[in-house]
Amino acid sequence: MGNTFYGGDDGLCLSNGGTAAFVDVLMLAVSDLVEEPWDYRFAALLALQDQNVMGRGAVGFDLEDIDWGASPEEQARNKDFVLRVTDLALSRHRWDELDYDPAFAADHLRHFRAMVAAHALASRDDGSPAAFPVHEEAATASCARHRVLSALPHWEGCVFCTAG
Repeated sequence: MGNTFYGGDDGLCLSNGGTAAFVDVLMLAVSDLVEEPWDYRFAALLALQDQNVMGRGAVGFDLEDIDWGASPEEQARNKDFVLRVTDLALSRHRWDELDYDPAFAADHLRHFRAMVAAHALASRDDGSPAAFPVHEEAATASCARHRVLSALPHWEGCVFCTAG
């Protein structure tokens, strides 16, 4: 069983191990780039992909379900943030801190980046709730041991603590 991250008609289907590595390298990058409230919400979405808590084969998200922002300017800024996070992860940022070699992570990141780049942004004015953490659920707590954002208030610990 695996996990899928969707973007329009495209999907990034990953094994459980591939998902763990994908989330790990994105968490290392997002934790070092967050600045705005939306960034912390996106970090929470990534932290919620922790299979050690959610279950193996039980994570993934659709770019359509992300609340990208109300205005075209907000949407463009937030999309750019996700692309910058992905680019930083692609540069192997902090990968030396991992206790394993994420052999296929670069390929998965390139696929995800292409999905995000191609994703057409639109306001969510249809009244349906976005499957995206609200402001109160933003990942603002940092794990002192691993120097990454954690999924508080959902559970204690970061993706590296729960893997321990």
